[in-house]
Amino acid sequence: MKMQILITGNSLTLEELAAVCREDAKVVLSQEAKERIAESRQVVDSLVADGTKVYGITTGFGKFSDVTITNEECKLLQKNLIITHAVGAGDPFPRDVARGIMLLRVNNLAKGFSGVRPILVETLIEMLNRGVTPVIPEKGSLGASGDLAPLSHMVLPMLGLGKAEYQGEILPGDVAMERAGIPTVELVAKEGLALINGTQAMTSVGALALFDAIDLLKTADIAAALSFEANRGVIDALDPRLHAVRAHEGQNKTAANLRALLSGSDNVTRQGQIRVQDGYSLRCVPQVHGASHDAIDYVRQKVEIEINSVTDNPIIFKEDRVGISGGNFHGQPMALPFDFLGIAVSELANISERRIERLVNPSLGGFPAFLVKNGGLNSGFMIVQYAAAALVSENKVLAHPASVDSIPSSAGQEDHVSMGTIAARKAADILKNARRVVAMELMCACQAIDLLGGQYKMGLGTAPAYRMIRQVCPMLEDDRPLYEDINNCEAVLIDRSLLANVEEALGSYTL
Repeated sequence: MKMQILITGNSLTLEELAAVCREDAKVVLSQEAKERIAESRQVVDSLVADGTKVYGITTGFGKFSDVTITNEECKLLQKNLIITHAVGAGDPFPRDVARGIMLLRVNNLAKGFSGVRPILVETLIEMLNRGVTPVIPEKGSLGASGDLAPLSHMVLPMLGLGKAEYQGEILPGDVAMERAGIPTVELVAKEGLALINGTQAMTSVGALALFDAIDLLKTADIAAALSFEANRGVIDALDPRLHAVRAHEGQNKTAANLRALLSGSDNVTRQGQIRVQDGYSLRCVPQVHGASHDAIDYVRQKVEIEINSVTDNPIIFKEDRVGISGGNFHGQPMALPFDFLGIAVSELANISERRIERLVNPSLGGFPAFLVKNGGLNSGFMIVQYAAAALVSENKVLAHPASVDSIPSSAGQEDHVSMGTIAARKAADILKNARRVVAMELMCACQAIDLLGGQYKMGLGTAPAYRMIRQVCPMLEDDRPLYEDINNCEAVLIDRSLLANVEEALGSYTL
């Protein structure tokens, strides 16, 4: 039986978001949320009936905010808003991201400050639960006034327009809704604006990248520990006293992770036993990974605030029955963290590639050149390092912050925008590149350990990691196509099986 997520508007977690997006967990709206939504709608109806001038309800949008819209024109205004704003470009967002956009919009509306009818929220929930996923182009949002273009594409199938995926097939929106047995809707006053004014596209992309980054951070520690084993690293650099005197939480946690992973290993050495100290890519893992750890923790704090916040405009307050126009749709509170996320993840790949170089370069690691016997005839892992370097270099370009850019829109009315959706998309791309680099390091480190001759006992956490990599990628004796080996190593990161095996071996200790 699939997990069921109760939507209150206030308590959605990152893990619940991932469950709905990737495991098709069912969504149920709480009774309190239903009541708040209905009460908020009553306020909008009274504002329309009274002819009160409120942005987006009885006026046009953006530069047209001073144009008054009559009661009779309200329905056409809301429909026109959606069909004219659905101008996205590029490839569609992946299915999990599109589902995340829908779920986050549901959670936003469930807070009861948007003035939509309950039927709209129920329709989105039915689409999630029955597997109707709008086709949403990934490009075209400035990140203020919210993710207008992507969210408009999300709404189109609700109106019987646009395209949606259903049971693996891309269909016209009305056909997808009909096959799923979900009635389409007609928008009334405020509803079009309430569905598209917000940060849900950038937040879905960035939150799922964050979810994966948390796993990658742990996996990068495992890869570093395996490289530590292969290089017979100096364990003194992980001494808890050393890290306690520099009290960054991430640094201390990373050092503790490495100590746990390497516990019981005979490969590690003491300073002066083989060498006095290691190169930075080994010795400074706690400092480098730890800094990314702290950055990722910061991003998580901001994402967990955002996924349970109101990002609509105007916002309806039922106590004094008003609609206040503000700027909660602005993506800057997410744009900066997602730029930071991209930088933090990029650095995990940066130092991982340097550890790969330390393994394949005979003048650094002392192994046969490019980790293969009979070099010359065999190239071994030479081009694996090339590929890792290419991905790392691409990440450096992608890590340039999007949030420092702004282009005015709507005839200067919207004169500062966040580019937060671009920041989130870049972070997701950086994550994919970084994960592949770490997969390459895992493969190279296991090869180097084999070249040690297997005479040493491995650590409590590194031993199961080594065994899992060897299940999907045997030792390289003679040259063979390596791209499938890398794919296989990456697959056990994506499906989380390597991480699960290591965490099981560590028992009560949590990475």
